Amino acid sequence: MPKVCFIADLHLFARRSTAALHQDRMIQAALESDLCVLGGDIFDFRWSTFLTEDETAHAAVEWLREFDSATHHCQVHFLLGNHDDHPELLERLPFLEQEMPTFEWSRYFYRLGDTLFLHGDVADKTMTAACLKLQREQFTHGSRTELHHRLYDVAIKAQLHRLAPPAVYPCQRVAKRILNYMESVGHGLKTGVKHVYFGHTHRPMDHYLCEGVHFHNGGAPIGNAPFRILSRDVILDDGENGLESRIRE
Repeated sequence: MPKVCFIADLHLFARRSTAALHQDRMIQAALESDLCVLGGDIFDFRWSTFLTEDETAHAAVEWLREFDSATHHCQVHFLLGNHDDHPELLERLPFLEQEMPTFEWSRYFYRLGDTLFLHGDVADKTMTAACLKLQREQFTHGSRTELHHRLYDVAIKAQLHRLAPPAVYPCQRVAKRILNYMESVGHGLKTGVKHVYFGHTHRPMDHYLCEGVHFHNGGAPIGNAPFRILSRDVILDDGENGLESRIRE
């Protein structure tokens, strides 16, 4: 059974992120695993403090290189989220995958055995694969003004980042929407998925059970909001051979 750790929603390069405080723990978790899944919104193009999107993409690639190097015996899989599904980064990722044998990436989901990993922006509304693709393409990136950053700082100080997720993302609604998306991409209940790991909502979830599937979310290191690195031993089906059994899109 491969041991997998799951990390999402770091929002690196945004002023609100406190991910740097968890860097050593993330590396250690990966070193103790066979696979580390970076579950999207690892980088934040919308709220990046870099002056250009090219600079943000370059910094993202360098961070991935350094993380992969620091966890050299562990396979690293990078899943894109709405904040880092950006053309500048998409253009670079295939070359990065060729460069580093222990690095791979996918845009929408990754499956291993009984476990499906995805970013979780499908929880925004009921959607299919085509809907998710369109939503990602319409997501507005680009730098924000200093005023935007200051207003966001005020929201963080007012704890709005902790108050909003429970209201916007009730557990049952989130689980149902993810299950609907899973069916649309051919990884529904009848295919043996028992666990789903996702991010996006910034709301921690541990073994929330819906229609026989366990849902897990580690939260996000934003301000003083709760954040955890998740891990589990993934159960493979008969005939599957470790990490070679992965499915990604």
